Amino acid sequence: MSPEQRLKHLLRANEIARATMQAGRHPFGALLVAADGETVLLEQGNLDTVNHAEAVLAREAARLYPPAQLWDCTLVTTVEPCAMCAGTQYWAHIGHLVYGIEESELLALTGNHALNPTLALPCREVFARGQKPLDVTGPVPAAREAILGLHRHFWQHTH
Repeated sequence: MSPEQRLKHLLRANEIARATMQAGRHPFGALLVAADGETVLLEQGNLDTVNHAEAVLAREAARLYPPAQLWDCTLVTTVEPCAMCAGTQYWAHIGHLVYGIEESELLALTGNHALNPTLALPCREVFARGQKPLDVTGPVPAAREAILGLHRHFWQHTH
């Protein structure tokens, strides 16, 4: 996937996150991109504190597509996947990941917020414990301000 494709998909994932926020949920968005780097196969926003956008998307992808096809796909998400979402991506056999900002940046923004009890476990560490070499690209600086802007707004107005 080219840098231009990564940015385009991250900005689309952020639009999904914005729609999710407007629906009253946490502003996280993800999509599954086919091996061609262009075709979007699935889109998903956050549902709740247990059904994160990435995990829901990865489970649905595993239900719809064979592992060999998913290995060449890319999960694109606004924020670095948490340990739960990274594990779900691993088990779904989605071979590539692109994320906009690091989970540590989100933690710096939210602090010890009761609705965001961040696990300080980078996705690369989760993947390193597995037996499959997932390809990870992130953070993507060109998408940083758009994603952080949405989160700043949300977390400043969430009590």
